[in-house]
Amino acid sequence: MAVCPRLGRERCSSGTQLRRITMQIEWYKNFFYGVALDLWRKAITPEQTRAEVDFLVKTLRPPEGARLLDVPCGGGRHSLELAARGYRMVGVDISEEFIAEARATTARGGLQGEWFIADMRSLPNEFEFDGAFCFGNSFGYLDRHGMNAFARALSGVLKPGARFVLDTAMAAESILPSLEMRRWFRVDDILLLVDNQYDAAHSCLDTEYIFVRGGKTESRPSSHLVYTVAEIERLLGAVGLETQATYSSLDEQPFRLGSPRLLLVAQKS
Repeated sequence: MAVCPRLGRERCSSGTQLRRITMQIEWYKNFFYGVALDLWRKAITPEQTRAEVDFLVKTLRPPEGARLLDVPCGGGRHSLELAARGYRMVGVDISEEFIAEARATTARGGLQGEWFIADMRSLPNEFEFDGAFCFGNSFGYLDRHGMNAFARALSGVLKPGARFVLDTAMAAESILPSLEMRRWFRVDDILLLVDNQYDAAHSCLDTEYIFVRGGKTESRPSSHLVYTVAEIERLLGAVGLETQATYSSLDEQPFRLGSPRLLLVAQKS
């Protein structure tokens, strides 16, 4: 999901318009609740989650009983499946609703998992992780300083040789060639209008999401930095996370221009 502040399509300078007005006043803090989460839950099937976890196990190569980091974890759909397979999971997310859901599911299932309410830059440094992953387009939620801080924090909690897997449909090579400015979706009883504007001066996708359900309409903005694959590789490489592979699908097809999804595997040196 994705928006840079709409107050100013013109080029700006003062602290890059206060870092684009702090990326739409940190939009992600007030996005993930209520109807937005309901839509996300309805859109993802258990079969999709299991397939993604199979991919994670294959590419992370975690030892038996490994401690893994899921950031941001959302409601913990990947972590809960991994916990059921015997891994020790730690999840971080800024959504109180999502973390409460993950904690409740963990308790009901007798699973092993620890959950923290925090943004991506605030990772639990009391742990060393055997692997980590960032799924669901979350890479790019922060401004460039924030994303650099996330990369440093991530590298700091990974063991040498540990792997990191990134999943996003927001790489420049994926989203820009076929970007639609306006598009409607229906997911069960929720109608969604996605209204995009691309800010080329700052490589940022401004999006307004309009949710319609039961005669009620809610509008939420978002801001998403759009990185090229090379930029992502350089960002990760600068903190010692060297890219091992880039795929376009869970069956490990190579990533190319126009691929709808990027799955990047990196390893800490």
